[in-house]
Amino acid sequence: MGPNAISNIAGLILWMLFLCCGIHGQPSFPCDSRVPNAANYPFCKTSLPIRVRVKDLIGRLTLKEKVQQLVSKSAGVPRLGIPSYEWWSEALHGVSNVGPGTQFASGSVPAATSFPQVILTAASFNTSLWEAIGQAVSTEARAMYNAGLAGLTYWSPNVNIFRDPRWGRGQETPGEDPLVVSRYGTHYVRGLQSTGGKNPNRLKVAACCKHYTAYDLDNWNGFDRFHFDAKVTQQDLEDTYNPPFKSCVMDGHVASVMCSYNKVNGVPTCADPKLLNGIIRGQWKLNGYIASDCDSADVLYNTQHWTTTPERAVADVLEAGLDVNCGTFLGDHAEAAVKVGKLKEAFIDRALINSFTVRMRLGVFDGNPATQPFGNLGPRDVCSEQHQQLALEAAREGIVLLKNNNRALPLFRTRTRTLAVIGPNADVTNVMIGNYAGIPCRYTTPRQGLAKYAVTIYKPGCQNVACQRNPMLIQDSSQAASQADATVIIVGADQSVEREALDRGSLLLPGQQEQMVLEITAASRGPVILVVMSGGPMDISFARDNKKISSILWVGYPGQAGGDALADVIFGHHNPGGRLPVTWYPQDFVARVPMTNMNMRPDPATGYPGRTYRFYTGTAVYPFGYGLSYTTFSHSLVHAPELVSLPLHENQLLSCHGTNNSCNSVNVENTKCEGLLLDVHLDVQNTGSTDGGHAVLLFSSPPAVHGAPQKNMVGFRKVHVGAGATERVHFSIDVCKDLSVVDEMGAKKLPLGSHLLHVGDVQHSLNLQIE
Repeated sequence: MGPNAISNIAGLILWMLFLCCGIHGQPSFPCDSRVPNAANYPFCKTSLPIRVRVKDLIGRLTLKEKVQQLVSKSAGVPRLGIPSYEWWSEALHGVSNVGPGTQFASGSVPAATSFPQVILTAASFNTSLWEAIGQAVSTEARAMYNAGLAGLTYWSPNVNIFRDPRWGRGQETPGEDPLVVSRYGTHYVRGLQSTGGKNPNRLKVAACCKHYTAYDLDNWNGFDRFHFDAKVTQQDLEDTYNPPFKSCVMDGHVASVMCSYNKVNGVPTCADPKLLNGIIRGQWKLNGYIASDCDSADVLYNTQHWTTTPERAVADVLEAGLDVNCGTFLGDHAEAAVKVGKLKEAFIDRALINSFTVRMRLGVFDGNPATQPFGNLGPRDVCSEQHQQLALEAAREGIVLLKNNNRALPLFRTRTRTLAVIGPNADVTNVMIGNYAGIPCRYTTPRQGLAKYAVTIYKPGCQNVACQRNPMLIQDSSQAASQADATVIIVGADQSVEREALDRGSLLLPGQQEQMVLEITAASRGPVILVVMSGGPMDISFARDNKKISSILWVGYPGQAGGDALADVIFGHHNPGGRLPVTWYPQDFVARVPMTNMNMRPDPATGYPGRTYRFYTGTAVYPFGYGLSYTTFSHSLVHAPELVSLPLHENQLLSCHGTNNSCNSVNVENTKCEGLLLDVHLDVQNTGSTDGGHAVLLFSSPPAVHGAPQKNMVGFRKVHVGAGATERVHFSIDVCKDLSVVDEMGAKKLPLGSHLLHVGDVQHSLNLQIE
C-alpha cells in the first residue's frame, strides 16, 4: 500500500472520528472551519443563496448517498464532512425524548420544562400564551442542540381535529373547532420557528404540523390506523379536516407537514399526489418538506398492500411529494427503484432540495453553532425559572370550572384548616404530563400543591384509575372525608386509558370511580370538589346533577406544575377562566355513533346526530366553550354593521336557484374579497367583585344552505378584566373567510341573507346581499 493510500485512509479515519465525537469533545457539525478544506465547499458559503448551496451539495452526492438522505436517520457523508442527522424530535408541549433525535443528560441537561398537555393549553383560548410557550420550547431546543443533545427539526404540533371523544390522541390536539385548532397551530409554529430577526426565511427550529389528513382513529373495535380507510366527503375535508393544515402552511409558514398512516377515500395519504403535490405544495405553497409518519411507507406496502413491490411503493410516495421517510423503507429500496426503472432520480433530487433547504434555513451548514444566532444558549436556558413560571401560568389559564354551586369555591384558608385529598390521581406525577412528554424539571402533585394551603389527609380511594372496588380503601377515604373541612376528589384517566394506539370504549369514568365518588361524597362533612384529570371528555352527569358535589373542575393533563395550578384555583389565588375546547358528550353517544363514521353533519334519516358543536344535534353533558368563573361578566354590543354588500367580479355567474331573486349564495371566488372586512366592537364588563380572565367567543349562525354549521366560531379573544371594570374588544371579520361556508362539492360559498352573530346572550343580525 503506497503512502498516498495510507494518507487517504488516515484522513478518512480522522473524519469518521470527527463525525462521531467532534473535536475536543465538542459536537460535530458540517462546514467546520477547524477541519482543513471542510468549509471551502460552495454549500458551506453563507454568502451564496440557499438554493445555490443546496444545488451544489446535492450535485456532489452519489445515488447511494442520496437515498440515505431520504430517511429520518440520514447517514453522514464523511468525504464531505457531513455528519449523520436525526430528523425525528418531538416538542408537543415541551422538548421530549420520545423521538431519537433528543436525549437528556444527567450532568448537563437532565430535564426540560413540561407544559400542560395541548388540550388544556387550548382551553385558555389565549393565542399570545400559545406563542409564548412555542418560544420557550424552541429556546430550550436550541440550547439542547448547542449541547449536542438534540436536533432542530421537531415533529409538532398535532393539528388534527378532535372529532370523536373516544380518540386516545385527542389530548394532543387543540380541540374540535377548526378555527381554534388553526390558530393554535399558527401561533405555536410561529413561537417555535421565529428567529425574531430580519430574515423571515431563517428558522430557530423547524416545526411540523401533523397528521395530514382526516386522522383521528388509532385502535377501536377492530379498526386500527394502519388499515383504516377514512371515507370523507369533499365538503367535510375542506370544511373541517384540512383548514388547520392550511393555516399552518399559509399563516404559520410551517417548515413541514407530516402525512398520516390512514387512507383517505381509498388512497394512503403519503402516496396521494392530490393531497401532497396538489394541495400542500400546489395550493398552499409549502416552503419546506413533507415527512411521513413513522414507517408509513413500509405500512402502505406491507400492511395496506397498496403496491405489489417495494420499489413501486417508493416511487409512489416520492412522486406524490414525500421528502423524508420516518423509518428506513426509502433508504432500503429507493436505489433499487431507480435501477429497475420504477423511479427517476430527479424525484429523489426534488425531495433532497426540500429537506436540505430546511436544514440550510436552520443554519446547520453555516459552521460552528456557537458563532451563530442562538449560539449563546446552553444548559442554563433549559428549565429556567421564567419557563417554569410560564408552565404554571398555562396550567392555571387552562383549568375549567364546570360547576360551582353556592359559590363553594374558592375555599378560604381561614375556614378550611383540614382538607381530604382523595382519588387515584390525587398524588400523581407522570400522569400530569400526558403523552409525548419529556422529563420535567420537577413535579408538584395535586396533594403537594394543596398541602401549601391546608393540612391534608391523603387517601387514594382506588389503587389506580382502573379502580377495582376495594372496600378498605373506600372506608379509609370516607372516614377522611367525614373529618375534613372540605374534600377534593381527583379522578379521571391516564395513559393506560387513552393514548396513541389506544382509543376509549366508554365515556364514563374508568372502573368503579363513579361509585367511589358517590360513597365518599355521601360521607363528607364539608363541600366536595370533584377534579377530573383527563385528555378526553367524560360523561360525569352523575356529578353534575348531584347536589352534594359542590364544584367540578377539569384540569386536563396539567403538566409539571399541575398541583400548584390546581391548588391556586381551588383557594382563589387564581380565578379560573378556561373554556372547554371540546363537546362533552353523554355515554349514549358511543352506542349510537361508530368511530369509523367520518361524517360531520347529522343524518336525520338514520338518527346520526353529527359531530362537534357545529353540527351535533343531541344533548351534551357540557357544551363546547363552557366554563365558569368566580366572578360574572356581561357583554354589550358597541358597533357592528347590519348590512354588507358583496361586490362581484364582472361577468361572473352566481350560484343561484331560479332567478337572481332566489339566489341563496355566491361563490367566494366570484366575489371581490380584497379589503372586504367588517368591524365588531363589544364591551365586556366584570360585574363581580373578583378580577378575572375571560375568553370572548364570537360565533356566527349562517343561513341554512349547503349543510351549513348550526353555528361557527369566527373569532375569540382572551381579556383580563378587573372587578367592576369594562374592557372593549374588537373583532375584524374577513367576510369571505369567516362568513363563508363550504358547499357539497367542497367549494366556498357566501350565504346571502341573515347571519346571526352572537357572544354569550348578545345577538346581532348581519345581512349579506349582492351589491
